[in-house]
Amino acid sequence: MLETTSFAINTEREIGSQPEMWRRAIEQARAGTPLPAAGERVLFLGCGTSYYVGDAYARLRNELGLGRTRASIPSELDYVDDDEVVIVLSRSGTTGDVVAIARELVGSHRVIGLVGTSGSPLIAECTDVIMLDYADEVSVVQTRFATTAFTLLRASLTDGVDFLVDQAREALARELPSAPDHVVFLGHGVSVGLAHEAALKCLESSGRWAEAYPVLEYQHGPISAASSPNTLVWPLLPIAESIAEAIRAAGATLVEPSLDPQAELVAIHRLAVSMAAAAGRNPDVPHFLSRSVISD
Repeated sequence: MLETTSFAINTEREIGSQPEMWRRAIEQARAGTPLPAAGERVLFLGCGTSYYVGDAYARLRNELGLGRTRASIPSELDYVDDDEVVIVLSRSGTTGDVVAIARELVGSHRVIGLVGTSGSPLIAECTDVIMLDYADEVSVVQTRFATTAFTLLRASLTDGVDFLVDQAREALARELPSAPDHVVFLGHGVSVGLAHEAALKCLESSGRWAEAYPVLEYQHGPISAASSPNTLVWPLLPIAESIAEAIRAAGATLVEPSLDPQAELVAIHRLAVSMAAAAGRNPDVPHFLSRSVISD
């Protein structure tokens, strides 16, 4: 388990609570939710972390053949099909872009909100609401709320996700590499969005250089920056040995994943805290960030 210190108390506590949060989300999904049925077309909208959760959900739903699903950030949304069910995700329920797009679409579409804070403005702009207030956080940097939301979404699409709870516990006890100056996360399919979320967590927490790419894109340029052992490359799923050899030959330190990509993310949360400590920053109060971006 994580050590409790005067540094990052809230972040560490929230990271450590993920196994229990995921168990509750699985139970909530099994009890029934208003999420789209198989065959319905879905548009998932969110900002930052919420968008990356949506990307992972969209790729999984498409992979399972449950209906065309896509994810977008509201500010870059260029069309909405008449038959799309809209899902919006916001921990605070106050994210300006998300509240505005829900308000715009609710008159013509079914809008399902996944929200972490009761009484928030987003609730009134949705047709249906799924409350995840038990996973809400004190910290500005999201960890457990995002992964709990994805657990619920994942459990709503497929059976056999209970193993994730035990894997989250493994991730909390796993030995971590030393905090790097530069970290790269690689994903494929569903884990592409999770890789981007991993990079965002390290960047927000520490301010250090963090990137994410699909596995097969990494050698198309970005690998040229992996010039020393202080570059850590962490694939969220096993990669071909030829790619692993190229990463090592470039001089980087390679992490070999051992868990489901979602559980790997829990270990990466811990790495983000370690990187923050090395950078002299506290992820409980990250530089120039707030719990919600409330814009006009």
